[in-house]
Amino acid sequence: QVQLVESGGGLVQPGGSLRLSCAASGSIFSIYSMGWYRQAPGKQRELVAVITSGGSTNYADSVKGRFTISRDNAKNTVYLQMNSLKPEDTAVYYCNAHKRLSDYWGRGTQVTVSS
Repeated sequence: QVQLVESGGGLVQPGGSLRLSCAASGSIFSIYSMGWYRQAPGKQRELVAVITSGGSTNYADSVKGRFTISRDNAKNTVYLQMNSLKPEDTAVYYCNAHKRLSDYWGRGTQVTVSS
């Protein structure tokens, strides 16, 4: 019902930057919030950042001050600007859209931070 497509991942050096995009399509009405999660090999999926229907944002402590989540309502797109990247940021990043009774997920985009 809701399709999410992530893009913008890739290989970057420590200290570098990437911007991830998540384009939503389909039945996009009544989405309460959208967010970014990530999962590294052997680790649990964790919340990175979320933006609510009211426009407020929340971040994991590990990314505060480095990552910024934003949205473009006209394009139905959510972004994650990632600066000062660290090797521990390496993971598959997933876009999430939350409705009252449902959650929707993209297929993920790989972010690798390495020298």
